[in-house]
Amino acid sequence: MKYEMTTDMEPGNKIGIVCCSNAWKKKEENKLLQLEEIIRKLDLVPVRSPYIFGRESVESGSDMERAQALMDFYRDDSVKGIFDISGGDISNGILPYLDYGTIGACDKKFWGYSDLSAVINAIYTKTGKASVLYQISNFLYEHGPQQQEHFKDTVLGGGDALFRFPVTFYQGESMEGVVVGGNVRCFLKLAGTAYFPDLADKILLLESLGGTVAHMLTYFSQLKQLGAFEQVRGILLGTFTQMEREKCKPDVWTLLRRFVDPALPVGRTDFVGHGTDSKAVLVGAYRSFTEGDHIV
Repeated sequence: MKYEMTTDMEPGNKIGIVCCSNAWKKKEENKLLQLEEIIRKLDLVPVRSPYIFGRESVESGSDMERAQALMDFYRDDSVKGIFDISGGDISNGILPYLDYGTIGACDKKFWGYSDLSAVINAIYTKTGKASVLYQISNFLYEHGPQQQEHFKDTVLGGGDALFRFPVTFYQGESMEGVVVGGNVRCFLKLAGTAYFPDLADKILLLESLGGTVAHMLTYFSQLKQLGAFEQVRGILLGTFTQMEREKCKPDVWTLLRRFVDPALPVGRTDFVGHGTDSKAVLVGAYRSFTEGDHIV
């Protein structure tokens, strides 16, 4: 299945900047100013939510206030994309306050990663619309120039560099289906709620920032008990930062293989997760993965 351009942004367009999960600290404002300057140099116009920086706690605003700020950008026809710059723990608090009818009627996409996996999957479950698992703040870090180049190629140039990355298979040689998932801890917050996606015939994407062997066993056990591994067409593993940094044994694949059928395709990429070189994945869109290939 050929990759098709998935954004409608043009030079000069406005993009919304939101913080639906943990607030930024006020002392980090200079970093946000740097990010906004980079965005302007890419010929886009950043517009901030009023709820970015922390007040007395981890929240930049109440659940309802943060949800309203996000919906304001969905309702503003001059804003062509919405980018969340947060991560952490509290994004699922906004889910009851979102207007999924309005979101479903919009062509614009929501971009975020990590804890925003909860919002991204909820949007797909409630609207059938795809969102982008990607952190625009990566423009600021070690791989920033390359990230900016890939973003410009894809979002403004009609290319696909931001969505293209190699996949290696542990089991099988290919898989295809609608992608769901993201950060495993944050994705599992949706289990048992109206926001958890139907996993039948899906590709389940899993990655993690924190967590060692005990955490992975907990997450994989819960997915098994949810029937996830019997329903999906395949699994794509991204990076598991703490596991890999600490060289934990058993590793992620050795743990996961206890839970999955040997016939289920399982692939791996080093370019989806919390690394500053991470690429983007459309969650809620149909994708095809082939051994040794890029996404096509």
